[in-house]
Amino acid sequence: MNRSEFILATAVVLFVAFLLGWFAYWLVHRFTRVTGVDIGELDRMAQALHEAEETRDQAITYLQQREAEITNQLTQTEAELRAAMDALRDARRETEALRAVGQPPL
Repeated sequence: MNRSEFILATAVVLFVAFLLGWFAYWLVHRFTRVTGVDIGELDRMAQALHEAEETRDQAITYLQQREAEITNQLTQTEAELRAAMDALRDARRETEALRAVGQPPL
């Protein structure tokens, strides 16, 4: 093999390697390409996720408000119960005191 044949063979091998690399690149991008439909679907999913997060935040806020209201009502009810129990205790003491003195209860 003389010098010209060697150069020609090397050029052919390099050209074939280039073509194989370009073809492999084209195949990879052909199968992994993101289409407009995929981008649209991703946009719809992102919008749905955003709306779901907003709804979740609103639900959390509502539940926190309801919990505060119910806690307030519970506190008020407990205070009323304590007041009623104190009044009942006082009434019982008064009744016992009146019984001890010998007067009939009112």
